[in-house]
Amino acid sequence: MVSRVFVEKKDGFDGEAKALSHELRHMLGIEGLANLRLINRYDVEGISEELFDTCVPTVFSEPQTDNATREMPAVSDGDVIFAVESLPGQFDQRADSASECVQLISQGERPTVRSAKVYVLEGELSDQDVETIKRYVINPVEAREASLAPCETLRSSYPKPAMVETLDGFLDLDEAQLQAFIDDRGLAMDLADITFCQRYFASEGRVPTITEIKMIDTYWSDHCRHTTFGTNLEHLQIDDPAVAAAFEKYLGMRHELSRDDRPVTLMDMGTIGAKWLKAKGILKNLDESEEINACTVKVKVDVDGHDEDWLYLFKNETHNHPTEIEPFGGAATCIGGAIRDPLSGRSYVYQAMRVTGAADPTVPVSETLPGKLPQRKLVRTAAAGYSSYGNQIGLATGQVSELYHPGYVAKRMEIGAVVGATPASHVRRECPDPGDKVVLLGGRTGRDGIGGATGSSKAHNVESLEKDGAEVQKGNAPVERKLQRLFRREDACRLIKRCNDFGAGGVSVAIGELADGLFIDLDKVPKKYEGLDGTELAISESQERMAVALAPEDVEEFLGYAREENLEATVVAEVTAEPRLRMTWEGKTIVDVSREFLASNGAPKNADVRVLKPEEYVRSWTGDTLSERMESLVTDLNVASNKGLAERFDSTIGAGTVLMPFGGRTQLTPAMAMAAKLPVDGDTTTCSGMAWGFNPYLMSANQFTGAYLSVVESVSRLVAAGFRHENFYLTFQEYFERLRDEPSRWGKPTAALLGALMAQVDLGIGSIGGKDSMSGSFESLDVPPTLVSFATGLGKVDDVVSPEFKKPGHRVIVVVPTYCEDGITPEAGSLLAAYGLVEGLIRSKQAVAVSTPGYGCMAESLFKMCVGNFVGIRVEPAYTLDSLFFPAYGSFVIEVTDDAAIDEVPKGVTLSLLGTTTPQYALEACGEKITLLELQHAWENALEDVFPYQGTAESPEIHPVSFYPDRAGIEVRSHTTAGRIARPRVIIPVFPGTNCEYDTERAFRRAGAEPRSLVINNLSPQAVSESVDAMVKAIRESQIIMIPGGFSGGDEPDGSAKFITAFFRNPAVTEAVRDLLQNRDGLILGICNGFQALVKLGLVPYGDVVDMSDACPTLTYNTIGRHQSRMVRTRVASTLSPWLSRCRVGDVHNVAISHGEGRFVASKELIDELVEKGQVATQYVNADRMPSMNYRTNPNGSFLAIEGITSPDGRVLGKMGHSERAGEGLYKNISGNKYQPLFEGGVDYFA
Repeated sequence: MVSRVFVEKKDGFDGEAKALSHELRHMLGIEGLANLRLINRYDVEGISEELFDTCVPTVFSEPQTDNATREMPAVSDGDVIFAVESLPGQFDQRADSASECVQLISQGERPTVRSAKVYVLEGELSDQDVETIKRYVINPVEAREASLAPCETLRSSYPKPAMVETLDGFLDLDEAQLQAFIDDRGLAMDLADITFCQRYFASEGRVPTITEIKMIDTYWSDHCRHTTFGTNLEHLQIDDPAVAAAFEKYLGMRHELSRDDRPVTLMDMGTIGAKWLKAKGILKNLDESEEINACTVKVKVDVDGHDEDWLYLFKNETHNHPTEIEPFGGAATCIGGAIRDPLSGRSYVYQAMRVTGAADPTVPVSETLPGKLPQRKLVRTAAAGYSSYGNQIGLATGQVSELYHPGYVAKRMEIGAVVGATPASHVRRECPDPGDKVVLLGGRTGRDGIGGATGSSKAHNVESLEKDGAEVQKGNAPVERKLQRLFRREDACRLIKRCNDFGAGGVSVAIGELADGLFIDLDKVPKKYEGLDGTELAISESQERMAVALAPEDVEEFLGYAREENLEATVVAEVTAEPRLRMTWEGKTIVDVSREFLASNGAPKNADVRVLKPEEYVRSWTGDTLSERMESLVTDLNVASNKGLAERFDSTIGAGTVLMPFGGRTQLTPAMAMAAKLPVDGDTTTCSGMAWGFNPYLMSANQFTGAYLSVVESVSRLVAAGFRHENFYLTFQEYFERLRDEPSRWGKPTAALLGALMAQVDLGIGSIGGKDSMSGSFESLDVPPTLVSFATGLGKVDDVVSPEFKKPGHRVIVVVPTYCEDGITPEAGSLLAAYGLVEGLIRSKQAVAVSTPGYGCMAESLFKMCVGNFVGIRVEPAYTLDSLFFPAYGSFVIEVTDDAAIDEVPKGVTLSLLGTTTPQYALEACGEKITLLELQHAWENALEDVFPYQGTAESPEIHPVSFYPDRAGIEVRSHTTAGRIARPRVIIPVFPGTNCEYDTERAFRRAGAEPRSLVINNLSPQAVSESVDAMVKAIRESQIIMIPGGFSGGDEPDGSAKFITAFFRNPAVTEAVRDLLQNRDGLILGICNGFQALVKLGLVPYGDVVDMSDACPTLTYNTIGRHQSRMVRTRVASTLSPWLSRCRVGDVHNVAISHGEGRFVASKELIDELVEKGQVATQYVNADRMPSMNYRTNPNGSFLAIEGITSPDGRVLGKMGHSERAGEGLYKNISGNKYQPLFEGGVDYFA
C-alpha cells in the first residue's frame, strides 16, 4: 500500500516559491504568471497507516511552517499543474533521508519513499509560457515530469539482466566498420585505439565482451590517462621567439635529465620542471610512492608545542562537463571528487578553494544558446551544488572566485582545490601481495555516473544536455563524511596497504589500479537497486566509495572499524600473482585482460604543433577621469563584489580558519589567499595557505606570458598573505579547447606549459601535480586558453597577514620588481628579491596590510584595501592615472607601521611611498577626491541581482533585550545533585550528516570536560536499536548532552534536524533526557543543527520534549533564501543560563555562523514571554551593539534578531552561532572579541 502526503509552505515561509516566481517573471519574461505554488509530494510504501500518520508532522512536515494534506491542495480552475521527480536511478537525497528518518522512528526496515515537487501556475499563461517554464525547471539530465495520478506501488520490477554481450565478429571488422562501432557504441577512443584493441584480442585468440571494451575505453580516456597530454609532439613550428627560447631551454633540461629518448609531450612539459628542480636539490620533501593519491609533501607540524612528522596533501579537480549539463550534481561531485584523492591518501581534508569560469550571468535568459542552460541558472545552481556538498561534509571553503569571460559559454569551468593533512604514522604504503583482500567501502553502486570519464573526454553539442545524463553522479555527502571519520583513525589507517578512490571508471579503475593482478567478483559489489548488469557494475562511478587493500588477517578488524563509523564495507576482490585483471559476473568471466595491455594507454598518438605569434594584451576601463575609470573598474564583473556568492560556502567548519574570505569590520575586503591551521588533535601554530593565479583575457592574447604570470600571481598572492616562497609547491589546472588535428590549436597548451615551466625554473618552485581537461568546446565555440596556477605551502599563524587597511595615518608603500621588455613580466631575480623584502617586512611585523595587484591592477588593490575598515587613502601626486590601471603582477602594496624602518632595498627592486591612509572614506589621487561609499555601492550591486547578500528582513519589532536574573529575583545556582564534578562528562551524538563533533570535543576538552562522541548507526534495524540503547546508557553516564552542528540527514526532507528529532523522540531516549534534566540536574547544549533539534523537540523554550503544534516557535529558512556563512556580532541579552555564567549582559562576541535555516520565528506573544522570563539569551547586533534586521547584522532574518534561547530555568541552551569554532590565531582579518566562554560556563556549573 502506498501512502501519499502533500506538503506546502504556509504564507510567510514560502520563500522558495516566491523567489522562483520572481525569476520566471523577470528573467524569463513570463508576465502572465500571477502566482506560483510549490508543493512537496511524498509517496511511502512499506509502513502502516498508523506509522505514516505519526511521521507526517515529524518527518514530512512541520506544523509551524507547513500545511500537510492527504489530498492534493485545492487549486483554481485554469491553474496549470505539473510535477517533477528525479530520473530513475538518480540519488534523491530528500527521499533517502525521509526513509532513514522513518526507520529511526519505527526501528524496522527502511520503507520505500519517492518524492516529487508539484508546481501550480496561476495566471493567464499560453502553452508556450508553460513549456518555457517547464524547460527552465526540469533539467532532463536529472529529472523528468512525473505523473499526477496515485501510485499502486513504488516497487520497481527489475528484470534479470542478460549476460553481457560477447562481440562476435569484432575481429573481422574493417576500418570503416570499426569507426562505425565507435560511433554506435558512444566510445571516446579513436580509430587507432579500437584497432589496437582488435589486434590485442586477436593475439589472445578470442573476441572481447562489451564490458572489456567499455572498461578499456574508460582506462584510456583523456580523463583517466591524459591521452591528449601523452600525445607525441612531432613537428613543432614556433613563431614566437620567447616560446622558441623556452622550448630550447626545455630540450636542454631533458638532456640534463637523460630524457632525450622520451617523446616530447605536453605531459613532459608539464612535469619536467619538478623533476629538474628536484635533481638540482631545490625541490625537496616530496613523499613519493606507487600509490596514486594527491600531491604529498613531508612536513613538520607543531602539536601542543612539539614537532611531529606529518604529510601535507593537496589536489585540484575539475568537473567542467558534468557541471555544464547538470550544474548542481556536477559541481557537488567536483568538490566530492577533489576530496577523494587526498582522502584516499588517509588524510583529513580540511580546507577547499573554488575557482570557476562562466560567461556573463547578467545577460537575459532569452539570449541563451540552443542546447545550453542559461548562464544565470548555471552559476547559481552550480554554487548551490558545490556549497551543499562541501557544507554537508564539513569542509571549510576558504576562498571562492568566479571569473567571467565570454569564452566560457562554450563550457563552464568548475575547479575545486583542497588541502589535507595527516600524521605520517597513520600512513602505511605497501605493494599488495597475492592473497590480499580488497574491501569496497562506503556507498553503493547505481547507474548514475556511468561514462563520466569518457563523457568528460568528448567534445559536446546541442544534444549533450539530454543524452549524457547518466554520466553525472549524484553525491551523498553524509556518506563521504563517514569515510573522513574512518580515515582520521590511526587504528583503521594502519591496516591499509594501499587505497584508491572510486573516481572515473568505478570498480574497474579504482580496484583495477591497486595491483597488477586482480580477481574481482562483481556479484559481491553492493548495489543501490537490482537490475544492473556486469558492465554497469564494472564502470559506474561514485563519490563516496573507496577500495582498500588489506592483508587477509586484518580484514575482520577493519570491517569492525567501518561498522563503528556506520559504513558499509564488503570484500569484493583478491590480489593475484598473475598480472591480469579478471572480473566475473553471474559466475562467468566477463573481463580478462593483461596488465601490460591495459597500462599501454592505447595506440600511440602523434600531433604537429604550431605556436602562433601572440597578440598584445590590452585590458582597459572606460573613462578619462579617475572617477569614471574607477566606476568602470568596480562594476567589471571580474572585480565586482562576489560576497553574495562566496558566503553560501561554510568557511569556518573545523575551527581552523586563519583568514576569513572577507576581512575588516565590514567583512568586505577579499583575502589574498586562504589559510587554515592543520587539523591536529590539540593546538598548533602551523597553518597552510593556498592562492590561485589566472587572467583569462591575458591568456587569450598570449598563452606563454599568461601562464607565466598565472604562476607569478599565485605565488605573489601567497607571499602577500604571509607565507615564505621557499616553502611553496605548485599544482596546475589546464583547460583548453578540443585540439583535434589542427597544429595551431595544439600550439596554445604548448605555449602555456612552456610559460609555466619557465616560471617554475625562474622562481625555483615546482609543480608536483595538476589536472588537465582538454575538451572545452561546444559546436564551434571554445573556452579561453586556461592555465590556473595554485601555489600552496605551510607557514606560521603568527605571520599571516591580510590586505585591508588597518587604520588612518599609516604610510602605504609599493614594492616593485624590475619588469622585462614587455612591461608586464617581472624579471625573475628582481621578483625573488622583492619576495624576500616583503616577507621580511611581514615577519618583522612592520607590514600590517599587504596586497598584490592582479586583473584590476593597482586601482583594484587600493579600492579593496579601503572597503574593509572604511579607511581611505591619499595617493602621492607622482602616480598617474594610467599607472594605477597598468598591470603590475609581482608588485606589492603594503601598509606599514608608524615605526617601520626599511634599511636596505635589494638591487633591482623599487620601494617608494604610494600614499597615506586617511580617516575619510575617500580615494584621493590624480587630482581628484572620490567618495568611496558611492563606489562601494556600485561595486556591491554589480552582481547583487545574481548573488544577493544585501537587504533587510521584516520583523514585528526590534529592540535590545537586557535581562538581569538578580534584578528579577532569580538566584543563578550551581549543580544541585551528586556534589562537585571536576570534569563533567559530555555525550555528543554523531548522526549521518553531523560535522561539528571534532570542533565541539576540542572546545569541551579545552574547558575541562570529558567529551565523548557516539556514532548513531542506522545500517540495519538492529543497528538502530543498538544505537538507541547505547545513547540511553551514555546519557545516564553523562552530565551534559551536546547536539553539535551539521546537516543531519542532509537537512532533509525539506527541513532541518528531522533526523535528530526522530531519534530523540524514541521513548527510551526521551526518558533518558528527562531523567538528566529532572532528576540529575544536567545540562543540554545545541548549536546550529543542534539548536534546530532542540527547538523542534521543545527542549527550548519549554524545557521538555513535547509534541509540536503551529503555536510552537521554529527555526526556518533564512529570509535571503540561501546558506549564510560569516562572522556575526552577538550580544548577551540574559545570564539566566549556566552556559553564560562567565558572561555579562551586554557582552558582545564575534561568532562564526554557517546555516541555511537559522531564522527564529515565533508569535509576538511567545517572544514577549521569552523576553520577560529571560529566555532570550543572545541577539544579533551591529557595530553599535544594537539589534537589527539588516542582513549584514542579522544573517537569517530572525525575529527580534534572536540568536539563542534557553529553557525556562536556563539549563538547556540553543544557539545558531558556532561558539566552538574559536581559538588562538583564528579569523585574523576580523577584529573584536572572538572567544565566547560558553563551554567554560557549562563546566563551571558542576564545579
